[in-house]
Amino acid sequence: MEDNTSNLKRHGQQNATTEESVSEGNSEMWNNFSNRFKQVQSVLDRNRLLIQQVNENHQSRTNDNMVQNVGLIQELNANISKVVSLYSDLSTNFSTIFHQENDAIGDETNNH
Repeated sequence: MEDNTSNLKRHGQQNATTEESVSEGNSEMWNNFSNRFKQVQSVLDRNRLLIQQVNENHQSRTNDNMVQNVGLIQELNANISKVVSLYSDLSTNFSTIFHQENDAIGDETNNH
C-alpha cells in the first residue's frame, strides 16, 4: 500500500508540475502574441500615415512631392513585408506551441 500511495503522490506532483508548466507557457504565449500584434498595429498605423502623405503629395502635383512619393512608397512596401513577416512568425509560434501542448497532453495521458 505504501508503494501505491507514494506513486499516487508522485503522480499528483507530476500533474501539478505539468499544469504549472502549461499555464506558464500559455501566459508566455499570449504575451508573445500580444507583443507581435502591437508591432503589427504600429506598422499599420505608420502605413496609414504614409498613405495619407502620398495622397497629399499626389494631389499637390508638384515635382518635389512626386519625387518624395517614391521614397514613401518604398517605405510602404518594406512595411508590408514586415507585417507579412510578423504574421508568419505568429503563425509559426502558434503552431509550435499548439503542437508542444498536444505533445505534453499526450505524454501526460500515456503516463496514467
